[in-house]
Amino acid sequence: MSLIDPRAIIDPAAKLADDVVVGPWSIIGPDVEIDEGTVLGPNVIVKGPTRIGKHNRIYQFASLGEDTPDRKYKGEPTRLVIGDHNIIREGVTMHRGTIQDRDETTVGDHNLIMCYAHIGHDSVIGNHCILVNNTALAGHVHVGDWAILSGYTLVHQFCHIGAHAFAGMGTAIGKDVPAFVTVSGNPAEARSMNFEGLRRRGFSAESIHALRRAYKTVYRKGLTIEEAVVELAEQAVEFPEVALFRDSILASTRGITR
Repeated sequence: MSLIDPRAIIDPAAKLADDVVVGPWSIIGPDVEIDEGTVLGPNVIVKGPTRIGKHNRIYQFASLGEDTPDRKYKGEPTRLVIGDHNIIREGVTMHRGTIQDRDETTVGDHNLIMCYAHIGHDSVIGNHCILVNNTALAGHVHVGDWAILSGYTLVHQFCHIGAHAFAGMGTAIGKDVPAFVTVSGNPAEARSMNFEGLRRRGFSAESIHALRRAYKTVYRKGLTIEEAVVELAEQAVEFPEVALFRDSILASTRGITR
């Protein structure tokens, strides 16, 4: 029994592992590679160059690997690369990169991309992230591991969202969000850290306490960013979580959400 529905349209140049499932009316173009165990529902469109890894589940009406609408794009063969064990729900769109940046839009492993979310050109999504319904990322956005962006979150181009960060529903992010920080509002403001998420993921009480102190150093003591990162240096030696928080601030090029 064939795993590819006879109503699907698969370009002869596409490369699909033997056990890939493709539903009716899906269209897979040339320069597309799909690895073992991946399941595409009905009405999925995949345009290349795109590589999709192992054991992904892609639901109906997703559009993956389309040209970016960025006006500097002139038809170059840029890529979309999706890792393993991702869930990509109905109506999700992911655009390929541009040669002016990375040439590639990248999605890691074990992510949940919910209905109608958009991942713009040259963006990088880490691992274990959740993008809730209607989240929209402009081009060049980076999202760190374990970050959660609630429904209708909007992210401006070139923003970086740190690992384990959390954005509340309807947040409009125009500056970088440091690792672990919880933001909400339009424009986004820092509210706290994602302590509940950290407890669920097994972070120790000592690490959470150190992050709580680090947050107060940056957001509650009235220090400049330069003064705050100096004060964090000693804590960062003892706690790698504080080091990650501090490093995400130092790496910011747009300024951090405060």
